Amino acid sequence: EKMLEGELDGHLDYERHQRSKDGNSRNGHSKKKVRTSFGESEIAVPRDRDASFNPMIVPKRGNMVDGIENVIVSLYAKGMSNSDIEEQIREVYNFDISTSTISRITEKVAEDITAWQNRPLEPVYLIVWMDGIVFKVREGSKVINKTVYIAVGLRRDGKKEVLGLWLGKNESSAFWMSVLTDIRARGTEDILITATDNLNGFTDTIKNVFPESKTQICVVHQIRNACRYVVWKDKKAFTGDMKHIYNAPNQNAAKAALEDFAGKWEGKYSYAIKSWRDNWEELTVLFEFPLEIRKIIYTTNLIENLNGKIRKYTKNKLSFPT
Repeated sequence: EKMLEGELDGHLDYERHQRSKDGNSRNGHSKKKVRTSFGESEIAVPRDRDASFNPMIVPKRGNMVDGIENVIVSLYAKGMSNSDIEEQIREVYNFDISTSTISRITEKVAEDITAWQNRPLEPVYLIVWMDGIVFKVREGSKVINKTVYIAVGLRRDGKKEVLGLWLGKNESSAFWMSVLTDIRARGTEDILITATDNLNGFTDTIKNVFPESKTQICVVHQIRNACRYVVWKDKKAFTGDMKHIYNAPNQNAAKAALEDFAGKWEGKYSYAIKSWRDNWEELTVLFEFPLEIRKIIYTTNLIENLNGKIRKYTKNKLSFPT
């Protein structure tokens, strides 16, 4: 229905609550049953006084939508420009729809996106995973990197929820402060555990907004960072010995495993041992919880899977408009 409203805006060349330019104007709605990819449903089709409006999405005397209600939005979400969508619709559905109409349709959907971005959140989340994904964005005549900040929460009923997507410059604890402040402003009072990568200053940023939250640095990120400069012939033994640290039954055993690890490798890879020691408090929060849920806590696999899906839909887009 919002897509039809957008199409009528394009036909009349003015939006709701504006004055008509040529005398033709809105004239209420008529009910119509349509068959979509989800079954049969009744919709309200907008009318104009001259009866000259013939929707392309649901033509007069037609009752089959064939999924077109999702096609334009889906193509738009995949990063296609309005002119690319126009050409695609013409090729697939054999009718013309102007770029201005497509623009109005996507703007209507953007209202729902804005409502989603500002919706109220749960008062408490058991775990919130946070990460960033970098995209190239055209800004004027330059193409620069910008970060989409992502937060996914585990609710008390066991369901996972994407809390939001925020666009900013390169990932920084300063921007994460605005993300966390937004989450708090939308109704979240407490987060039991935050799972993050090892971004400098991130733990202090979280404590400023959610002082009771415990921060667990992603162990997978820690392993990658520790292995960054390990030579190939040492890597298998190095990662195998490191596994004894985070797979230990408790924090005391993990500490002993770290000392054994240091005894073997510190002479050769002192930076890796220092990284574990410097971040020890945030790397060992997982030992406060049962074995069954530790892996959920100490990895950001869930959010990285989401990142992978986002990448899948955007990989063919070299850069995005501002």
